[in-house]
Amino acid sequence: MIESSNIDLLTLKYGKPSERGWGPRFRARAGYQTPDDIYEQTICDLVTERTDWLDVGCGRDLFPHNPKTAEILAARCHSLTGIDPSPNILENKLLHHRSQCMPEDFRPGLCYDLITLRMVAEHVTNPMQLTGSLSRLIRPGGRVVIYTVNKWSPVSLVAAVTPLGFHHAVKSVIWNTEEKDTFPTAYRMNTRKALNHVFQNAGFREVDFHYLDDARTFQNFKLLNVIELTAWRTLKFLGLRYPENCLLGTYTFEAST
Repeated sequence: MIESSNIDLLTLKYGKPSERGWGPRFRARAGYQTPDDIYEQTICDLVTERTDWLDVGCGRDLFPHNPKTAEILAARCHSLTGIDPSPNILENKLLHHRSQCMPEDFRPGLCYDLITLRMVAEHVTNPMQLTGSLSRLIRPGGRVVIYTVNKWSPVSLVAAVTPLGFHHAVKSVIWNTEEKDTFPTAYRMNTRKALNHVFQNAGFREVDFHYLDDARTFQNFKLLNVIELTAWRTLKFLGLRYPENCLLGTYTFEAST
């Protein structure tokens, strides 16, 4: 997947092979691609000069760990609009248009070819309302790409039974995130079955779906990440799915449905 685009995503993100740190080098030797890398490549393959793109829940960054590729795609597309109820959206410098609101309150006066939701679905409390809004905002034949955590992954299960303050404390230590980037979770559309249900009811059809193994929990700690990736390779050799994984689904809108 990484090699299919005319954007050299890995070089933009990690530098030339000879300049990369231990993490990207070790992942390459292990044959592992991060969920973020795969999501970003998916968007690279969908965005053209004619694309009107809506990013839902965009916050301050399209791709938090890959600003160079985000900048290229923002310049490439016909238009890029972001919506988010959080004031973080005011810090997003790549958007052509922005609205600090919920999807159900957004009335742009046009429809979009591509709608993306990156790590948003886990926060949605009313999935039917969301997909109903997406069906109003997408053009017939347009694509919605959902990239989110799996409800049944260990980290999600822990997050579901712990307070929000604990989420931030853990994220700040492991992933160096800020408190304003931590939001309440609901996990009401975080399985393939749940996603298919709400999208089919809104007139969409699943066209692509992947479980993306997520061996990044300890990516900032060399020894722990080596152990993590070794466990991933072992399970892959045995034909078993890695327990920590993300969901990447693509849905097309069929107006006649």
